[in-house]
Amino acid sequence: MAAVDAPWGPVQVAVSDRGVVALETLAPREVFVAGLERRFRSEVEAGPGGLLDDVVGQLEEYIRGERRTFTVPIDLADRPAWDRLVLAAVTEIPWGEVASYGTIARRIDRAGAARAVGGAVARSPIGIVVPCHRVVAGDGTLGGYGGDWFGSHSERLALKAELLALEGVHLPRRD
Repeated sequence: MAAVDAPWGPVQVAVSDRGVVALETLAPREVFVAGLERRFRSEVEAGPGGLLDDVVGQLEEYIRGERRTFTVPIDLADRPAWDRLVLAAVTEIPWGEVASYGTIARRIDRAGAARAVGGAVARSPIGIVVPCHRVVAGDGTLGGYGGDWFGSHSERLALKAELLALEGVHLPRRD
């Protein structure tokens, strides 16, 4: 587990032996750790390591605008099959582009499941590396960002706008 400094605050990250399992922004370390312990029903061990160091380095590069794609593995083994399917499609959205929830639904052959896609995106435990910030409302506005993990709706939208701006994308907010 580690924290990466970002302009909006620390980005908490955790890995397993298979890949990134969690990445959260706007969450204090204690909240992040408590969430991991609930999710995995065990204590979380802190400490540096090869994969963790790689993730930290790639996040720092992304935040500085030097990285457009992540090459670290992700570990969503504990997530439901639906969430894994949706999040795999989200990882395919290129840097600097966006896709609507409906577009993602169609890409996974589930046309009409935009709301269900939105739920899976909101439940994603791995933000930024799984670029959920690139998923927008059907009308081209930001819509929402994240579930209720931390911060207000307005703070989460501001973060989504900042992440997209880092990639050169500027969209209107829908409050």
